[in-house]
Amino acid sequence: MNFEVKNHHLYFDGCDTVALAQKYGTPLYVFSENAIVSECNQLKAAFTNRYPNTRVAYASKAFSTLAIYKIMAREGFCIDVVSGGELYTAIQADFPAEHIEFNGNNKSDEELSLALDYGVGRIIVDGLQEIERIQKLASEKQTTAKVLFRITPEVNVQTHSYISTGQKDSKFGIPLDEEILWPTIQKAIDASNIEFYGFHFHVGSQLKDNSAHLTAAKIALDLALEVRKRLNYTIKELNYGGGFGVKYLPDELRQPYEYFLTPLMELTESFCRKHDFPRPNIVIEPGRSIVAEAGISLHTIGEIKTLPGIRTYAAIDGGMTDNIRPGLYDATYTGVIANKADEAKTEKITISGKACESTDILVKDLAVPKVETGDIFATFTTGAYGYSMASNYNKLPIPAVVLVKDGQDALIVKRQSYEQMIQNELVPDFL
Repeated sequence: MNFEVKNHHLYFDGCDTVALAQKYGTPLYVFSENAIVSECNQLKAAFTNRYPNTRVAYASKAFSTLAIYKIMAREGFCIDVVSGGELYTAIQADFPAEHIEFNGNNKSDEELSLALDYGVGRIIVDGLQEIERIQKLASEKQTTAKVLFRITPEVNVQTHSYISTGQKDSKFGIPLDEEILWPTIQKAIDASNIEFYGFHFHVGSQLKDNSAHLTAAKIALDLALEVRKRLNYTIKELNYGGGFGVKYLPDELRQPYEYFLTPLMELTESFCRKHDFPRPNIVIEPGRSIVAEAGISLHTIGEIKTLPGIRTYAAIDGGMTDNIRPGLYDATYTGVIANKADEAKTEKITISGKACESTDILVKDLAVPKVETGDIFATFTTGAYGYSMASNYNKLPIPAVVLVKDGQDALIVKRQSYEQMIQNELVPDFL
């Protein structure tokens, strides 16, 4: 990440984080454009520039704003959206329709209609009923839907159970059961308003080992070969998902993209050569790995509470409402006091949020300089699933988002006001 320390202050992509907190207020999300572009360039070097007929689709549930969609379009990436709201945001950003993939396990007819009207490049089918609804809507609109089937590859991964998605017992994907999958594939091939492209899988998130991807890819390739044998149909595309892990703590391992992608492509190409099978287009869907380490959060420390012989709590002006991950699945973070970034660490504190929940703890027992009310705390690696999962619990406003680059800063999401929080609330006449 693009950090340095000047005059005791933490700088991020050339910007003084303390000055950013003073200018925009806290809580505040800060993203480095250079860090995002660096991840894009690494993906290009490891994948799209190295192998023909490949695409990267940014899984935008990690961070979905007009600005990030503009960056992805500029970098030549596709995007993966999972709701009408994300799709609407992409449309408002003028994101090229053909480069949008619409995922999700329970798309409404309204969402599917929006996708078909805009002409999205792919709809990734997640259930048996969905293909019938897509066919009906596409027929009514006299258009053709390009679809992939998200399959459940039945692999287990080494990650938190809440972010494991490829196991057999999952709400995601179409199971590989003979009597379920094959009639649905045949239906998609035969449908006049559907173009069946192939298969998609996603095995989980925050992965440090490539074995699950390789196992799932072999299953998808075998399935593609079986489609040709049984149905005399050659698929055009395979989507291998994402889930590449990032570093939340200094001693954590982060595998390079090549660790996942090189063996995946070697497996794919050797399989296709062996079976004289035309190598499909290959798509991947990284989200977290593109934006997580490119983002930090800034908070102001308020109440400091020392429990002798136990610990010292330093409360920030945000918490689980702008970063739910520690409370949701015990995610771990670290950070620094941004206005004392190079001072000696003389005590340990626990950073707690201001939400009325005991689980609202951001970092436990962190070594820091002498902490004082008014200090600015910077949490690292909050670019993924911070802003996108933020809530108004306790009627706390959604923080602002700032983009920084080479010492420049620009607001890309305004801070939510109290008025905006209640703008849709009504009082009935009988009250």
